[in-house]
Amino acid sequence: MRWTQWIRGAGTAAAAAALLGGAVAAPASADGAAHAERGRLTDLVNPFIGTENEGNTYPGAAVPFGMVQFSPDTGHNTGYDYSETHIRGFSTVHISGVGCGLGGDLPVLPTTGDITSTDNAVYAAGFSHDDEKAGPGTYQVGLDTGIKAELSATERTGVQRYTFPATDKANVLINAGQSLHRTVNTEVEILDDRTVRTAITGSGFCQDTKPYTVYTVTRFDRPFTVSGTWKGDTVTEGSTASTAGGERNGAFVRFDTTKDRTVEATTAISYVDAKGAALNLRAEGGRSYDRVARAAQAAWEDRLDDVRAKGGSETLRRTFYSSLYRSFLAPNIGSDVDGRYTGWDQRIHQAKGFTYYQNWSLWDTYRTQAQLLSLLAPHESRDMAISVLKIDEDSGWLPKWGYGTVETNIMTGDPVTPFLTNAYQQGLLKGYEEQAYRALKKNADGVPPADSAPVGREANKEYLADGFAPYIKGRDHVKPGDSDYDHGASATLEYALSDAMLGRMAKELGHDQDAARYAERAQNYRKIFDSSTGFFRARDANGDFTGPADPARSEGFHEGTSWQYQWLVPQDLPGMVSLIGGADAANERLDSFFAYEQLLQDPSKTAREVWVNGPYDYYNADKYNPQNEPDLIAPYTYLSTGQPWKTTDVVHAALTLFTDTPTGMTGNDDLGTMSAWNVLSSIGVFPVQPGTDTWGLSTPVFERVDLTLDRRYYPEGGLTVKAPGTSDSARYIRSARTDGAAYGKTYLTTEDIRRTRELSFEVGTTPSGWGTSADAAPPALK
Repeated sequence: MRWTQWIRGAGTAAAAAALLGGAVAAPASADGAAHAERGRLTDLVNPFIGTENEGNTYPGAAVPFGMVQFSPDTGHNTGYDYSETHIRGFSTVHISGVGCGLGGDLPVLPTTGDITSTDNAVYAAGFSHDDEKAGPGTYQVGLDTGIKAELSATERTGVQRYTFPATDKANVLINAGQSLHRTVNTEVEILDDRTVRTAITGSGFCQDTKPYTVYTVTRFDRPFTVSGTWKGDTVTEGSTASTAGGERNGAFVRFDTTKDRTVEATTAISYVDAKGAALNLRAEGGRSYDRVARAAQAAWEDRLDDVRAKGGSETLRRTFYSSLYRSFLAPNIGSDVDGRYTGWDQRIHQAKGFTYYQNWSLWDTYRTQAQLLSLLAPHESRDMAISVLKIDEDSGWLPKWGYGTVETNIMTGDPVTPFLTNAYQQGLLKGYEEQAYRALKKNADGVPPADSAPVGREANKEYLADGFAPYIKGRDHVKPGDSDYDHGASATLEYALSDAMLGRMAKELGHDQDAARYAERAQNYRKIFDSSTGFFRARDANGDFTGPADPARSEGFHEGTSWQYQWLVPQDLPGMVSLIGGADAANERLDSFFAYEQLLQDPSKTAREVWVNGPYDYYNADKYNPQNEPDLIAPYTYLSTGQPWKTTDVVHAALTLFTDTPTGMTGNDDLGTMSAWNVLSSIGVFPVQPGTDTWGLSTPVFERVDLTLDRRYYPEGGLTVKAPGTSDSARYIRSARTDGAAYGKTYLTTEDIRRTRELSFEVGTTPSGWGTSADAAPPALK
C-alpha cells in the first residue's frame, strides 16, 4: 500500500492524531541540567572531533546504534564541516565518516518572516561556533536569525526545540526534496494542524544505487497558525499535499511566538511505511525535549561506563572516550518498534527474537569495529550478525557495503566473510552456525547473477580457475559501485584472507573437505608475488604482471600501493615473511615502511610529515598510511617478526594523530573503524587476524582500564588491563602476567579473555626480550 493511501485510509485528522499517540508533551521548565555534572564520562566526549579535514563525522544527536542521527548540514557533501558558516537544515539520517554523500534526509530549519526561497542553500542560516554546543545525545546552536535550536534523539525519533524571537511569523521549513544523496521522488502531506508526513525516495552513495525510501512523520507540541507546501520555486499557502520527482519539495508551518517563544516537535522515521513511522512516534514520542535529552545522555553514560580508563592526560582521555562514543554510532537499527523491516528484496519482513540492523561498511569495519563491538556489545553484535544473515535469506546474497535497504557495492574484496567468521569465533552465532556457513560458502564459491544487485566476489570465476583476480584496466562496470577487476591485486589478497577465515570455520564445523579447499585457496596471495621485485603485483587477464614495477607506483590495489598491502596476509605472516627473505628482511622492510629511525627521534613529527598524511592520499607512496584501512593491522606485523617492541613504537606514534580537535581524526571514520582502532590500540588489545579470535598485544596508554563485559558471553564479567607507569618514555613491555601467572606470548585468544580477570604489564624505558620466543607470535592459520 502506498503511504498516501494509508494516510487517507486513516480518515479524519482526529483519527490520524489518535493513531500518532497524541501531541508531544509541552516543554519542561529549565532545571539546570545544562550544567555538566562533574565526573560523567559523557563530559569527556567531543562530537566535533573529525568534523574538519574529511573525517566526515557529525556533531548531532543520536543514541547508541539509533536509527535517527539528528544533525546539522552545512553544505558539505556528507553533512557537516566545521569550517563552514551556514546551516542548511537539521536532518534525520547521517552516517559517521563516509566519503560520499549519504543520508541527510528531511533537513528542517526554523526561520522567521516571509518564505522567499525553497532552496536550503539560499535560506541557510549563519552561525558561530561560539554559540554551538554538542554532547552525546544532544546538540544546540544559536542561529544568526536570533533562533536557538536544540536537538536530541531516541532510537527512532529526533526531538527538536526551537526558541524564536517574539514574532507572528515563526516558521519551520520541512524540506523533503533536498538530501545529501540524489532525491528521486518525494511526497509531502499536512495531516492536521500539528502533523506533517513525508516519504522520501533517494539513491546514491558515490554512484547511483537502487532507490530506497524513508518515511517520516513530524508532530508539533502545539497547533500551527498557517501552513502550506512548496514545489520547485512555488510556495502555496494552505496547500496540504505535494508530490515531486527530483525537484525541490516540502512544507512549511508557522507559529505565533509573541507570547510563547518555544516550539517543540518530534520526527519519527521508518524504512518500512507510513504506519511504521506512526508506530515509532507513538512508542517513542510524547516526551519533552528535556526528558529526551536526559534519557539520551543516560544511555550514553551507561554505554561508556563499560570502559573505565585511569591515568593519562585529560586530552588523552577526551580523545579516547570520543573515539569510544563514535564506535557505538553504527550499524543502525533498521526495524520498527513492531519488528517489521524492509529487506533487500524490498519486501516487508518481521524480525522475531532479534533487532534488525542496517548500514554495513564492511570493508572498513571488519578490521576493528566489529571486534570491538563483539567485546563490548556482544548482544547487539549477535543481532547485527543475524541481520546480515537475513540479508542473504531475504535477497539471496550476502552484502558488501549496504546502506539502508539496498546494496551499494562500494569497495572491493570479500569483507562479509571475516565479519561473520569473527561473529562465529566470538561465540555470537550459536544456533546459526550452519546457516552462516552455507551463506558464506555460496558467497565464497560463486558470483551473484547479473539480475541481482550485489557484485559479491565479482572476479571469483578467474580467481577459482587461476588463483588470482585479474586487474583489467578500463573494464566496463556491469553494476553500480566498485569493481574487483579495477583492483585485482588487492581483491586477490582480500579473497585469500577470507578463504583462510572460512576454512577455519569449516574445519571447526566438521566440513573437512571444504576446510582443506579453503586453506589451499588461502595461499593464493603467493600467486601475485613478483619475485623480481619482492612485492605483490597485479596480474592481467593473461596472467602477466602488469603496471609499474615500482611498488610505490603499483596499480591494481584499492586505495593503496603494494607497499601498504604487503602486510595484509594475517592468515600466514610466516609464509609472507619467508617470501620476502625471512625475518631480517621483513624487519628491514617494515623499518623503512614506518620510517622507524626517524620515528624514534620524533614520533609525532614522523606520523604527520613522513607517513602518508591526507584523507584521500592513497597512491604513489612507500610509507605507512594510518588514515586508511589496508594498513590498520600493519604495525602489529612486528609481533610476528620477533621485534614486538616496535609495534608499540609505531602504534603510539599513530595514536598521536588522534586529538580532541575538529581535525583530530585520521581520514574518514568509516562508521567507527578509525575510532575503534584508537580504542583498541589504546587499551593494548587489537584484532590482528580479523575474522578469528586472535588479539595482539601492545603497551596500553593508560595505567589501568576496567572493561565490564556481558556475562552471557564472558563469564568472568570483565577484564582489567594494567600497565603501571606507562608513559611516552616508559612504553616497552618488560613482562606480562595473566591473573598473576607469567605470560610470554604476544597475543590472547577470545577464550583467554573469557577466563582472565587481569592482564598486567610491567613497562620500562628500553625494549626487552618479552614476546620474542619462537612460539610467542600469533600462529598462522592451518
